[in-house]
Amino acid sequence: MSTVADKLAKKSSHKTSAKQVRLRLVYVDFWSAVKLSFLAAIAVAVVTIVSFVLMFLIVRTTGLIDQADEFLGGFSDGSFLLSSFVSFPQVLAFAAIVAILNLVVVTVLGAVMAGIYNLAVKVTGGLLVGFTSN
Repeated sequence: MSTVADKLAKKSSHKTSAKQVRLRLVYVDFWSAVKLSFLAAIAVAVVTIVSFVLMFLIVRTTGLIDQADEFLGGFSDGSFLLSSFVSFPQVLAFAAIVAILNLVVVTVLGAVMAGIYNLAVKVTGGLLVGFTSN
């Protein structure tokens, strides 16, 4: 009688033929590219807002804003305070503005790249992609 190890060794020595398919990517759908770039931009916008808030909390917790106020107070006799310009609502508003601008730019860039690829395919013939099935 054969053992399980013998069966596994026999099975692993048998080669399976993997089918290979080579396809050419000759068209990128414009609206699909816009939707995908918009979703990627939303993810980047969330990361931007969270990172701005975390950086503000770290800077405020370590006391760097108070030290900057003391440093700038020596030059401007106390009339200019950085803490009056940098507060949590202002940082959150600035982060939201940066995130919205980034969202628009990334979405437009995704659309432009899809258009450029569709034009370049006419010259280059497309991107050759290979697939195998195991």
